[in-house]
Amino acid sequence: MKPSASPTVSSRIVTVPNCLSAFRLALVPVFLVFIVRGDDALALLTLVVSSLTDYLDGIIARRFNQITRLGQLLDPAADRLFIFATLIGLATREIVPWWLVALILGRDVVLLGLGVVLASHGYGPLPVHNLGKVATFALFYALPILMVGQAFPAAAFVTDPLGWAFAIWGAFLYWWAGVIYIRETARVIRIPLAEGAPVSDTLGR
Repeated sequence: MKPSASPTVSSRIVTVPNCLSAFRLALVPVFLVFIVRGDDALALLTLVVSSLTDYLDGIIARRFNQITRLGQLLDPAADRLFIFATLIGLATREIVPWWLVALILGRDVVLLGLGVVLASHGYGPLPVHNLGKVATFALFYALPILMVGQAFPAAAFVTDPLGWAFAIWGAFLYWWAGVIYIRETARVIRIPLAEGAPVSDTLGR
């Protein structure tokens, strides 16, 4: 059996998945306003709509061969912005501590710095590590679970410990992945970049 060909990534801008991702990005400020105002039920509804569009854009992109470079940027950007919006909104209401906000934002600032270092040595961004995916998954679900306890206090005895378990593990794994990225960046920049060699070949060594 021949291995399945890897999906083609195009440079198209206007596609259905990209429109859905742009819609998700537009929901971020709406979501943040609802959280800050304490409209937790509306914030959760906005998050549900966002999650559905996230699911749909992935399905459509793969099934109809609409995977694009822009979509590969927009999709994770929307995920992170929803995490940041939730963190800031809940911290403003003193539901989560500001140190957790600083911890998570600080890691992404470090990764931004790593990207600058890699670019200055002629490399693109590092491939996403599976540990980073797991950490993002944990954080993406931790904060909405905590919000459920705010919207429905009767459920807080279940949602609060579950949400905090996800949040603490997510933050820990987020930084663990960050340390891996730091070590990988230090390793990669010591490798001479062969002229004409694909960046992915060097990063995958």
